[in-house]
Amino acid sequence: MAPRKIIIDTDPGQDDAVAILLALASPDEIDVLGITAVAGNVPLELTAKNARIVCELAGHTDVPVHAGCDRPLSRPLITAEHVHGKTGLDGPVLPAPQMALTEGHAVDFIIDTLRAHDPGTVTLCPLGPLTNIASAFLKAPDIVDRVQEIVLMGGAYFEVGNITPAAEFNIYVDPEAAETVFKSGVPIVVMPLDVTHKALVTKPRNDAFRALGSKVGIAVAEMTDFFERFDKNKYGSSGAPLHDPCVTAYLIRPELFSGRHVNVEIETGSELTLGMTVADWWGVTDRPLNALFIGDVDADGFFDLLTERLARL
Repeated sequence: MAPRKIIIDTDPGQDDAVAILLALASPDEIDVLGITAVAGNVPLELTAKNARIVCELAGHTDVPVHAGCDRPLSRPLITAEHVHGKTGLDGPVLPAPQMALTEGHAVDFIIDTLRAHDPGTVTLCPLGPLTNIASAFLKAPDIVDRVQEIVLMGGAYFEVGNITPAAEFNIYVDPEAAETVFKSGVPIVVMPLDVTHKALVTKPRNDAFRALGSKVGIAVAEMTDFFERFDKNKYGSSGAPLHDPCVTAYLIRPELFSGRHVNVEIETGSELTLGMTVADWWGVTDRPLNALFIGDVDADGFFDLLTERLARL
C-alpha cells in the first residue's frame, strides 16, 4: 500500500515535535507533503521556527515548512508557555534552524496541495488550534470535499478541560475555527484528552528514549523531562500525557486505538464552557455523527512503536 499523504498543521510544542518525528521516521506509511505552522502553544514566529528545528533534528530538511495564521479567526491569541516554556521546545538545547521557511502562506499551501492531488488522497493532521484549516476551508470551499480525512488532536469529554474546567487548549484557542472544521462534513478522527491522558511518558518509557543514544532519542527524552513537570504536578500522574503523537501513531497503527462515532459540537457562546467539545457519547440526541471520538489506546503498543521509529532517525 502506498504511504498516506498528509499535511501536518502544528504549533510545536514538545509533543508536536515528537509527533512530527514519528511521521518523518515512518516513510512506508506516511508521506509528509508539508508542515504548516500556526500560532498556539507559542506565537507563530516560534512555532514556524520550531517546526524547522524538528525537521533538521530528523535530518529531513526537504520537507517544506510554511508559516500560517498568527492569531485565531476572531479572538486574541492565548499561548501556553507555562506548559512548554518560553521557546515552546524548552528542555534540550537545539541549534537554530538553517533551513528557510518555504515561501507562501500556509493556508494557500493547504489549498494548493488539495487542489493538486486527486480528491480523497490527502489527510490533514492538525496538532494545534484549527485556525489554518478553517481559514483554508473558508477561503476555498471547493477543497473541503477533496480532503480524505482529518485526524486531529484536540478536545475532551470525560477528561474535561486542561486550560479551563471545560475546554482543551487547542479547541479553546480558536473555537470558531473548530466549529467550522467540525461542521465541514469532512470525516474526522479526534484524539481528545480522554485518550492522550492514557499515553503517559513514565520514567521507564522515557529511559527507553534516552537509551537510544541518538541525537533524536536524547532530545525527545529531554523534551519530555521538561514537559512532564507541569502535568505531573497538575494531575499527580506518573508521567506526562504525550498528546500529539497519538495522531501520527493512529495513521501507522490504527488498531492501537478504539473509540466510537458520535456527534461533536463546539461551544462558542458561553463564557463558562467556551471551547468545550460536547461529544454525544451516549447517543442521546439525533444530531448527525460527525467524528470518530477516540477513547482508548494500547499504551504499551504505542510506546513500543514510538521507540522503534525514533530509533530509525
